[in-house]
Amino acid sequence: MRQLIDQMGRTISVPDVPTRIVSLVPSQTELLYELGLGANLVGQTLFCIHPAEKFKLATKIGGTKKLQIKRIIELNPDLIIGNKEENEISQIEELEKHFPVWMSDIADLPQALQMIRQMGNICQKQQVAGRLIDEIEVEFQKLQQQSFKHRKTLYLIWKDPYMAAGAGTFISDLMERVGFVNVVEKERYPVMDEMEFQQLNPELILLSSEPYPFKEKHIQELQTILPNVKILLVDGEMFSWYGSRLSKTAQYFISLMEML
Repeated sequence: MRQLIDQMGRTISVPDVPTRIVSLVPSQTELLYELGLGANLVGQTLFCIHPAEKFKLATKIGGTKKLQIKRIIELNPDLIIGNKEENEISQIEELEKHFPVWMSDIADLPQALQMIRQMGNICQKQQVAGRLIDEIEVEFQKLQQQSFKHRKTLYLIWKDPYMAAGAGTFISDLMERVGFVNVVEKERYPVMDEMEFQQLNPELILLSSEPYPFKEKHIQELQTILPNVKILLVDGEMFSWYGSRLSKTAQYFISLMEML
């Protein structure tokens, strides 16, 4: 066993080579497959949909915030991987009574890359993780070389009530890296209304595909109160998944900015 410190500063004991892993977070599940650990994954959530061909056959252990604790215990993992924001602390504390639980805590790109490196270290996939990090860094360097117009931007993640990605979130960090100036100064994911949208006076509104599945009709609804604002549907995974998907994010952002 090894003593490791996770991204929440907690010391946990993990096997030298974990062989039965349960992942509680979609983006980290996708990363584990990318690292070549598919055979070691014995359980994942209903939202861990990538890679699609693996999802169909995978053992599901509930949602990220509604985990099936009894089912996880039956799977007898030697390592559980979760996230501070995406999982409920009470369920994590229950799982910790039985198994080692490594938690990520990610609010920006450097922390995401740190998580990838630590996953590689935990699972003895250091070289693969290192190559992935190098690839992501090269892609984001290309992004920095672009000369994009900065736009005051509102990023919405939910409806009824509306919720936005605010300061201190991973989404906001990526927005700023591509030139979207986040107009929401409140921390985390504040509930907002249409009057506040008008007061913020954004130049651009981005409607995420997840967790709320915004559609074309929602653009039309918002356009009635903000007729001069450009509104786009965007791929929420590209803005919020902090694992191996980051290797595709920069190019997606470049393509998105070219549409504006």
